[in-house]
Formats: sequence, structure tokens, C-alpha cells
Amino acid sequence: MQTTPDDAQQSNLSIAECLQQSSLDKLETRILLMHVTGYTRIQLITRSDTLLSSEQVHAVQTLIQRRLNGEPVAYLTGEREFFGLSFHTTPDVLIPRADTELLVELALQYAPENSTLLDMGTGSGAIAIALAHSRPNLRITAVDISINALQIAEGNAQQHQTERRIRFLQSNWYSALDDTLFHTIVSNPPYIVSNDPHLSQGDLRFEPINALTDHADGLTAYRHLIANARQHLMPGGYLLMEHGYDQAAAVRQLLIQADFLEVQSWRDLAGIERVSGARLPY
Repeated sequence: MQTTPDDAQQSNLSIAECLQQSSLDKLETRILLMHVTGYTRIQLITRSDTLLSSEQVHAVQTLIQRRLNGEPVAYLTGEREFFGLSFHTTPDVLIPRADTELLVELALQYAPENSTLLDMGTGSGAIAIALAHSRPNLRITAVDISINALQIAEGNAQQHQTERRIRFLQSNWYSALDDTLFHTIVSNPPYIVSNDPHLSQGDLRFEPINALTDHADGLTAYRHLIANARQHLMPGGYLLMEHGYDQAAAVRQLLIQADFLEVQSWRDLAGIERVSGARLPY
């Protein structure tokens, strides 16, 4: 929604007053105001005395109340920034998070030039698209079990003009893949333990449950990804996986048991071991 105050009857509420009266965090209020007015962050400041239309006031107040009720801002505005790119998001996909940018950075480091890469559980396509945008010579296959998620991912790929470099495929992990081998496999699978209290708190309450938890001990996907990687990963190729804050040791052990080499974990900006991975022997 991007109407201007001239498009409808003006209210007596300016942008500055709307921001001041909001009981929501000021940064989130600004994001919602930008969404409703179509203004940039700078325009909100330079035009702070502009009176909003009655329609805009109603729209902003409705969004503020929905946010106060817990709905994620990314779902209210329909977009979230990730790796410098804007991604369309709906309740059909997880909201891309800054923590996952570490996985993208590592994939860019370990994926050879002009190589193939498999993104398992692509969701909004954030990882695959960020990689394709940063490294145009990568040939990427991105899979997800959700057809709705794949439709969103394909739309995001078109938005960022990477659709020709990414093959999207509906698949329950490896099930729909042929015998093609990839140089690199990356994944941010469901890893929250069943009945974790965080699932009923904050933004997670509104995100797709099957993309958050395996409904078990949080390691189901890792066991499957690691155990079947040899059928889809080239000798010497890397398997890189994001995981929960307390799962690094368990994921490393699974990689060791599967005879991977150079098993290690990498820390995110908060100092938390967020990604673990290893190399398949030659």
C-alpha cells in the first residue's frame, strides 16, 4: 500500500505524531510507516510534518496492533532483507535471519568457481538467491518439500534476476534428485527440539512449524542429510549446515561418524557456533 496524503481525505495526524504516539518500538513503527506511505527512511524524516490520510492512519494503526499481537514485521510488510537483498516473505516460509548469512559466506568460501551447489530446504530461496547473486557462475539446485515455498522462492529469484541460474525442485530432501553429484551442499534445516518453549513465543508462533522443528530431538534432518550425502556430493566436496546454538558438538559427531574430514564449526557475530560442516574424502 503506497498512497500519498493527497490521494484521500487528510487526517489530523502527521508522520511525526504517528511515530510519537505509537506504543510499538520506534524502529518497527518506522518500517510500518515506510510500508504504508511508500516513503524511504530519509523521507520519513524530511517529511515528518506531512499529514497522513485517514486511510493511511487506519492502515498504520491496524499494522501496529497486529505487531503488538505478535505478528512478525516481515509478514506484515511482506519482505525482509537478507545479504543485502530484499526477499518476499509470507507465513509459508521462514523469515530470513542475519544468522544465516554466515552459511552463505562459508558457501562462497568453499564452493569452487564454476561449480554446482545444492540448497536443501530452500524456503524463500534466500540462501540460493544470495549465492547466485554473489557468484553468477554457480549452478544451483534448490529443493523444498513445500510447493508454496517454492513458488515464493521462484518469485524472489525472478525479482533478483537469478532464476536462470537456479533450478527449483519439489523434493523431500534428496528424494526427487537424480544421480547428479554436487560440489557443495548447504542446508538450514528444522532444528528446534519438539516442545521447545520458544516455539510458542515471539515471531516463531507465526512461522511454519515444520520448517522450525523436526518434532523430535532437533537432529533428525542432520542424520538424514549426513547419512545420504555421499550419494549426492562429489569426492572432496563440502557439506555445510546451520544449526541451533547448542547443537554444534552433536552435528560434528554425526559428521565424524560418517567419516567426513576437516570437521569443524564456525561462530556467528554473537560468538555462537552456528554452522558446522566438513569435507568428503577424495
